Amino acid sequence: MYEHYRQPLMPRKAFYLRMLRSILVSIILLATSVAVGAILFRSIEGYSWIDAALNCVLMMTGVGTVGVVNTQAGKIVTGIYSIFSTLIFFAILAMIFTPLLHRLLHKFHLDIDKKA
Repeated sequence: MYEHYRQPLMPRKAFYLRMLRSILVSIILLATSVAVGAILFRSIEGYSWIDAALNCVLMMTGVGTVGVVNTQAGKIVTGIYSIFSTLIFFAILAMIFTPLLHRLLHKFHLDIDKKA
């Protein structure tokens, strides 16, 4: 997927398409994980859709929950979803920043080769 360090730097248009693809996949992954969590919290805890989605986003970013979780099943789902959503959050960050960091490091490597 990424060019080898001996290859020339990817053209900007192709890089923008790569970034757009990464961002779109990240948005789909984010929306899916929030939707799954919202459905779970709505069905198990009886939260409204807004509160359920807010709860999912806050747990995903590590802030915590919106309200008190009352049921045993809700507590189990909260624990599992917290771990799952945190992993998804960091995967999304990696998908967005990997192409940027790769291009930056690739450009530095090309600059070093030109000087040597």
